[in-house]
Amino acid sequence: MNTHNTNRFRAATILLALPVLLGFHDPGEQPASPAPAAPVNTAPVVIDGVTWVASEDWGQHPDLAIGNTHGSVLVDPDGRVLYNTDTGNSIMVHDHDGNHVDTMAGRFPGIHGMQLRIEDGTPYLYAAHLPGKQAVKLRMDGTHVWTLGVPMESGHYDDNPDAYNPTAIAVAPDGRIYVADGYGRNWIHVFGPDLKYRSSFGGRGSEPGQFVTCHGMAIDTSGDEPMLVVCDRENRRVQRFTLDGKHVDIPVTDLRRPCGIAFWSGPEGQRVAAIAELEGRVTILDGDYSVRGHLGDNPDRSQWSNNGVPPADWKTGVTTAPHGVGFDAAGNIYVQDWNAHGRVHRFTRNTKH
Repeated sequence: MNTHNTNRFRAATILLALPVLLGFHDPGEQPASPAPAAPVNTAPVVIDGVTWVASEDWGQHPDLAIGNTHGSVLVDPDGRVLYNTDTGNSIMVHDHDGNHVDTMAGRFPGIHGMQLRIEDGTPYLYAAHLPGKQAVKLRMDGTHVWTLGVPMESGHYDDNPDAYNPTAIAVAPDGRIYVADGYGRNWIHVFGPDLKYRSSFGGRGSEPGQFVTCHGMAIDTSGDEPMLVVCDRENRRVQRFTLDGKHVDIPVTDLRRPCGIAFWSGPEGQRVAAIAELEGRVTILDGDYSVRGHLGDNPDRSQWSNNGVPPADWKTGVTTAPHGVGFDAAGNIYVQDWNAHGRVHRFTRNTKH
C-alpha cells in the first residue's frame, strides 16, 4: 500500500468519530422556501427524439436499509450501479435492475464524489472522502490503495487544516488528480500521477474561474483537448478549465444549484451530458453544452433541496434533491437524491417509437 498523507497528524480515527461524521452535510443544502405544489406529470419525457422512462422504486426493497444518500453515482464496466451514503454503507452496489448485490468501503463512510478509472485493464475507484478530509484510491472490492490528505503545500490551510472539506475528485487521461475543496475554501488542488502536489486554482468568489461551492467535477474528453468541467453550485453555473487550471468559459448558467455532471457518448456519435440540480431537476445538454430539456422536474418547491422528503411523498420520475448523476453504457441515467431514507432514480433511454 502506498500512502501519501501530507496531514500526518491525522491518524486513522475516522470511525471513532462516526456519530459526528455521519451527520456531516453542507449547511447550504437546506430546503427551499415552501410554495404551493403544482400538479405532477409523471409521463415519459421526450428530448430530441429520445424517450426517457422512469423506473418505479428503483433499488428499493423492504428489507434493505440504504441510509442517507449523499455523494455520487456511477456505473462500473460490469454494469453495476455504485452510489454513496453517509453511513457504513459507504458504497452501495446494485445490478442493472436495482437488486442490491454488495456494500463496500465501510471504512470510509461519507464518500462524497467518485470517479472510475481503468488502468492497464483494471478498474479503480478514486473518491473524495468528505469526513476524512482526504482523497482515496480503492480497488473495485473497496479495499484501500492510497490516501491523499490535506494539501498543506498549497498554503491555503496553514491557519486551519480543518477548513479542508473535499467534495469531488477527477482524474485526467494523463493521470493528474483534481480534488475540489467544495465545502471548504473553494480551491481545486492538482496532484501528479506520483501523488505530489502541483498547484491550486479557483478560490471563493463569483468572478470567472472562482467558485461558491465547487461541488462536482468531471473530465470531458470529447474535444481536441480534455477539459475539467466543474459544477459551481451556489453561483448556479458550470465552468470549464484546461487541465492546467486555466479558465476556458462558463457554458451553462441559471441552473438550480448544480451538484454533479456526467457525460455519455453513444455508438452513433451522440453526445449527452446530464447535470444533477439540488433544486429538484436534472438538465440534459447536447454535445455543445446547449440545454435540450429536463428530467425529474419537481413542481413542488417545498421538496427542492429537502433531505427529509419521506417515501410516502415520493413520485415516480420526480426528483427532490438531485446530488449525483451517472450514465451506463447504453445511455440510461441514474440520479441520486440527497435523501435521509436513501433514493436513486433510473431513467431509461428509449429511441424506439
